[in-house]
Amino acid sequence: MVQVTSLWLPILVSAAVVFVASSVIHMLLGYHRADYGLLPGEDDVQAALRKFNLPTGDFELPHPQSPKDASSQAFREKLDKGPVVIMTVMANGGPSMARTLALWFLYCVVVGLVVAYLAGLALPAGAAYRPVFRFVSTAAFAGYALGLWQMSIWYNRSWATTIRTSVDGLVYALLTAGTFGWLWPR
Repeated sequence: MVQVTSLWLPILVSAAVVFVASSVIHMLLGYHRADYGLLPGEDDVQAALRKFNLPTGDFELPHPQSPKDASSQAFREKLDKGPVVIMTVMANGGPSMARTLALWFLYCVVVGLVVAYLAGLALPAGAAYRPVFRFVSTAAFAGYALGLWQMSIWYNRSWATTIRTSVDGLVYALLTAGTFGWLWPR
């Protein structure tokens, strides 16, 4: 067993490597530009919503007020008439990039901590590169990608977006595994 505290270097280095890789993926490669489409009548829809001064948060339309309401004929008619929408309203001006990047780095550290904890339980000090790589890549892939699939299953997020993001998760997992394999305590 290897203590998490002895894995601080691979945790931090892998978080930094993933942070840089994600920047390259999102800023240079550009394949995530297809994640969101242009809403028809964007200006009109935005103007129509503006008058409601929507608070930040997640919303669904239509939204049942209770389980009984969800099974009512009136609610069913709202669903059939449409549109059916799940949306996130963000603060005007968009998110703070500094805050978002700091939270992303923190998330990468947390994935590294969880992976270090699991790998430390499963692998001894001095483990060879290949078993460390195999174990860490599997655990890191679960941390970076598998939870995203729920969005397509439950909320109809585009499967193409989920697959692209899962490919990112695979890249992050492989980079994390390579870092842990390289810096695993001997």
